[in-house]
Amino acid sequence: MSVVASGRWTLPDSPYAMWVRDELAAYLRIPEDGTRVEVIGGEFVVSPAPVFTHAVILSNIQRAVDYAEFTDPSFPWRVVQGVNVDLVEIGDGYVPDLVVLHRDTVDHGCAEDVRHLYPQQVNLVVEVTSPSNAYNDREPVLSRRMQATKWNGYARGGVPHYLLVDRDPERPGITLFGEPDRGAGTYGVLETWKFGETVSLPEPFRFEIPTDRRDPWSD
Repeated sequence: MSVVASGRWTLPDSPYAMWVRDELAAYLRIPEDGTRVEVIGGEFVVSPAPVFTHAVILSNIQRAVDYAEFTDPSFPWRVVQGVNVDLVEIGDGYVPDLVVLHRDTVDHGCAEDVRHLYPQQVNLVVEVTSPSNAYNDREPVLSRRMQATKWNGYARGGVPHYLLVDRDPERPGITLFGEPDRGAGTYGVLETWKFGETVSLPEPFRFEIPTDRRDPWSD
C-alpha cells in the first residue's frame, strides 16, 4: 500500500475539519475504491486499498476474534474494519486497519449510526505496515519530515492498546503496545512476537492470532 499523496494544499478549511465533515475525500477527488484518506499530524495522507497479503493478515485477525466469540458466548470483543477514529484533541483523523471494541460499543454504534469513533470507545487498534508508508504506523523517526505518526496520535488520544504488525523484512514482527502516556504521546512495549509464532494477546483480550512466516513483504 503506497502513499498516493500527502500535504496541506490550499483547502477551503483545515484538513481535519474537512475530514470530520466527510468532505476531504470528495474535495481531493479520491475514488471510492478502498482508497484511504487520513489526517496525520495535521496533514492529509492518501493511500490506496491494501494489497492481498495485507488483507489476508487482517482476515486472520478477524477470524481469530470470531472463533473466540463462537467458542465462548461471554467473550466481549468485536472487530470492525474501515471505521474512522476521530482524535479531536489533536486534530487528527485516522482509519485503522482494524479496531477491537467491546460488544456494547458495537451495539450502540449500530443503533446510533455514528460516523466516527472516539479513542475512549476503542480498546485496541491494529495497523499493518506497507512499504512506502510504514513510518506513519511506527514510533516517529526524527529524520522524517512528518514527525507526528499514528503511533503518537493513538497514544495522545489514550487508546489503551495498539497492535503493530510490521511487515518490513528488515524488522519483521508483531508488537503490542500499551500504557499510553498521553502527554508525551508514547507507548510502552507489552509483548513482541515473530512471524510464524502464535500471538497470544493477554488480558483483557484473551484470544490468539496465528501468523505465517511469509507475512513480511518481499520487494
